[in-house]
Amino acid sequence: MITVFLGYQLSFFLRGFTVSGVSKNTVGIENFRGYFRLRLPASVAKGTSRYFSTGLSSTEENKKKAQILAWTIEEDISKDAFDWTLTKYKPQSAISIQAQEWVWNLEKLWEKYSDFMRSQLAATTYEKDYKRKLKNHIKEFPTKDARKAIQIRDWLLANLSLESAKRILRYMSACCHWAVRSKLLPVNPFDGLAADIRAIRGKATTIDPFSIQERDAIIGAFEAHKLHKYYVPFVKFLFYTGARPGEVIALQWKHINTDCTEILFAESYNANLKIRKTTKTGKSRRFPCNARLRQLLLEIKPDDVNPTAVVFPAPRGGFIYMNRFTNQVWRGYKSGKKTYKGIVTQLLETGKVSRYRPPYNCRHTFITEMLQRNVPVQQVAQWCGNSAPIIFKHYAGIVGNAEVPEF
Repeated sequence: MITVFLGYQLSFFLRGFTVSGVSKNTVGIENFRGYFRLRLPASVAKGTSRYFSTGLSSTEENKKKAQILAWTIEEDISKDAFDWTLTKYKPQSAISIQAQEWVWNLEKLWEKYSDFMRSQLAATTYEKDYKRKLKNHIKEFPTKDARKAIQIRDWLLANLSLESAKRILRYMSACCHWAVRSKLLPVNPFDGLAADIRAIRGKATTIDPFSIQERDAIIGAFEAHKLHKYYVPFVKFLFYTGARPGEVIALQWKHINTDCTEILFAESYNANLKIRKTTKTGKSRRFPCNARLRQLLLEIKPDDVNPTAVVFPAPRGGFIYMNRFTNQVWRGYKSGKKTYKGIVTQLLETGKVSRYRPPYNCRHTFITEMLQRNVPVQQVAQWCGNSAPIIFKHYAGIVGNAEVPEF
């Protein structure tokens, strides 16, 4: 027994130290509340996840056992055979629910994490991102075992863009971090994986406004269309206010003062999810109407206006479904062998619009035009429900003179 123990000590000395000092894979031993616990190296765990209770009371005899256990873990780390469940390193009597296979199932973990986050998220974010998009991504993973985080990372990088892969890894790490804090998992296998993915430099900005000529061409095309001319006020309002589509869809006549000189943006609506909520920032804002916008509102305002009626209803009443508007009216769609071209797609073919952009870019068009007209950034941010730093960050380099000035 002494020979074996001395052998472990020699092994520890050779493995635990390098020329520059202590190895990065060294497992520490601590006396915590009368029991020995191990401190795992940062290479496999971080934060509170680094501490692993051995279940051994603080005696000299148990200290030897704890040391041998620490060396065993170091050996496994060096051979890339570390047991993420920690089951291998626990006495059989100490194996708890954490050692059961189901707790590593990402689908089940994500379901529990989503339930935990629900009260902290906007209703649309919860339904669209947590219950749909990310849940569907997890279903497509090559494995649902969180311990195989590296395999999942490599699959994401091979099948999705860098930005999407990085974003999903962040969500998986947040989920497993919560699971560790909730005593469901011993460690977070996704910790740090997203940070290893570098963003692409020089990526083209998503801020792509229409030119004023393109804006007017779009409005003119709607006005000339026999069927889609119904949407002219809606499209003009998007261009004239820079409001988010969900805010425009939610707008009721009670949000506009009697003489149509001021608008209160206080809510947003997602017709697909049938959810009315606050604005994206959670704050209401007032928007002053210029003569052009005021005239538009006065023309469509009913004589016997109902304060709770929506300002821009769908053709058959109720709320406008933005996805349907985009697919069937703005862009166009295919049905069987037939292709129905939308307003903007037709303008693209005739050269009146240089490239396709979705309705949301009406907002970018308004913001860009205001900045080009030298409206202070702080004022534009207040009108549009953004912060001045966000305006600077996303629109710097887009707004400017089309030609180099003479000097």
